[in-house]
Amino acid sequence: MKIRLLQIGKTNEQYLLNGIEEYSNRIKIYIPFEMEVIPYLKNSNSFTPELLKQKEGELIVNRIKKEDVLILLDEKGKTFSSVGFSKFLQQQMNLGNKQLTFLIGGAYGFSPEVYNRANGKISLSEMTFSHQIIRLIFIEQLYRALTIIHHHPYHHE
Repeated sequence: MKIRLLQIGKTNEQYLLNGIEEYSNRIKIYIPFEMEVIPYLKNSNSFTPELLKQKEGELIVNRIKKEDVLILLDEKGKTFSSVGFSKFLQQQMNLGNKQLTFLIGGAYGFSPEVYNRANGKISLSEMTFSHQIIRLIFIEQLYRALTIIHHHPYHHE
């Protein structure tokens, strides 16, 4: 299985880029992993939130293959402990899926089309984080889950 993190907009802060690169490289020890950025739409500040979600949704749906498992990182999604997330990840691996895509949407969330296409939703916290910071938080948790699966001593209980 391959894991992909799809995200709207690029990461600007160097300290976040450094952390993202570090954990991305660590993840690749365990599983094929890639990050894909969907660029911010030009003149998006002139769009209503609904129009922006619709246009971002079109870009997202065009990047998802029919056989991909799509999991949204969404505030209304299911919450997991780190061990629980590792079990979820192991289940996805056991199902024999070719690609598991996690999606971080734009500032206003997802369009109805994206919600309809999704196979599930995960919430990382009830708190609100910037879209740039959540990228680092998510890939650290992905790395942590993989170390739990492989009995690596990174995670402590």
